[in-house]
Amino acid sequence: MSGQFLHNLLLFGRVLRRLGLDINPGRMMDLVSALDHIEIGNKSDFFYAARALLVHDREDLTLFDEAFELFWRKPTESWAMEWQGLTRRRRRSGPILTHPPLNEAPQTNDPGSNKELSVIEVTRIYSDRELLRYKNFAEMNAEESEAVKQMMSHLLWKVSERKTRRHRPGKGRHRIDMRRTLRRSLRSEGEIFNWLYREQKLKSRPLIVIADISGSMERYTRLLLHFIYGMKAALSQPVEAFVFSTRLTRITRPLQIRDLDLALKNVGSLVNDWAGGTRIGESLKTFNFEWGRRVLGHGAVVLIISDGWDRGDVELLKREMSRLKRNCYNLIWLNPLLGAPDYEPLTRGIQAALPHVDHFLPVHNLASLEDLAIRLADLNQHSERGNHARYSL
Repeated sequence: MSGQFLHNLLLFGRVLRRLGLDINPGRMMDLVSALDHIEIGNKSDFFYAARALLVHDREDLTLFDEAFELFWRKPTESWAMEWQGLTRRRRRSGPILTHPPLNEAPQTNDPGSNKELSVIEVTRIYSDRELLRYKNFAEMNAEESEAVKQMMSHLLWKVSERKTRRHRPGKGRHRIDMRRTLRRSLRSEGEIFNWLYREQKLKSRPLIVIADISGSMERYTRLLLHFIYGMKAALSQPVEAFVFSTRLTRITRPLQIRDLDLALKNVGSLVNDWAGGTRIGESLKTFNFEWGRRVLGHGAVVLIISDGWDRGDVELLKREMSRLKRNCYNLIWLNPLLGAPDYEPLTRGIQAALPHVDHFLPVHNLASLEDLAIRLADLNQHSERGNHARYSL
């Protein structure tokens, strides 16, 4: 927990106390301890944890909800009137809270009082976090990039499972497990009282990531490598990672190191064509012929991360994309340029690849990665609906 966040949390406790809620140091310490067990980056988890530990009177729930939204999300300049309205809606009498985020201390209306009202400085947390979620990776400064890397590490990744030919005991009534049913009946003097059923076993799909590290992708490469590392660390199933510029390089082993900085350093020393030209067709051919049989079995899902700028043979790219599509369960192309509102797939590489792509998605900010996580967990549903959109923004 950062010092600034703890500072704001204590200020929020003072705000609630001045509004009349029964807030004491013990309850604030309970909340601080509870934050070790929840994800602070998730505003909903933080809200309900604070609500459960700080509110002990039913009539205070509405007041707490409004105060929480006002304190953590509202812009500073819009607080004055809303905060005064919030205190007026308080039923029981209690200390009146002045609107805290003003730059100058306001004067009281009581002519007999010369005491200035207290002013509280607040650094907004969740509003900045929301802005970072939608900010383009290419436009971030060093501080923002570090903050996004921390947020990436908390993304939850899951790839939809596939059905195998093996079966296990289940509750579904589609397949009768005759063997188990007869065994149970023998133990009960030959009478069949209950039918037992079975269902197909589920197994995780392998995931293959093929990322473009050419010169045109240089603004996104560093953050996308952090994304690949975090995904590989979070998933339990096999994850194979490759990068390409003028040739293909497998980086699966360097990314297995637990030290992120050391892992990325080893990747940098292993790759010789960093920020070079782009030959997508030749790189995919190398993957298909040298690695395809090793990693594409069991309904694999393939992610290609590239802007589509290609200096190689377009016909070769078409053939290799077609070959790759036939050998995998789902082929997803992630393009960082797709996040621009005026983007059109006009480059020859993208035009050659799109007919063979199941999903064409943006990967330019944190929100797009969150959407990707949802889609990967729901691939089976999309396939059942026949949703293989060739070009979707």
